[in-house]
Amino acid sequence: MTSYSKTKTSYYRRLYVAYLIDSGSNTVPALLDATDMHRRTLQDTLKALSDLDIVIDSRGGTKNASYAVKSWGAIDKGWIRNNLQHIKDVLKCA
Repeated sequence: MTSYSKTKTSYYRRLYVAYLIDSGSNTVPALLDATDMHRRTLQDTLKALSDLDIVIDSRGGTKNASYAVKSWGAIDKGWIRNNLQHIKDVLKCA
């Protein structure tokens, strides 16, 4: 089993969450289900997306919020789509 740095897994986690939001899994329950993250980890990840210049928009209240990616910044969404299995594999090793 390969181990990956915390920097890499954190980066991939952010990319994966943004990709899921953009693909329609855009609510907290859907993201928690898709990622198996703890709620606090997901909240921290959502806040940290801005560090990558990924801009998300939150709609609705705190209990039924949904998210949308407004801007990917310098991130290539196509790269994420083409490497999605690798990203998921790395995150399972985290």
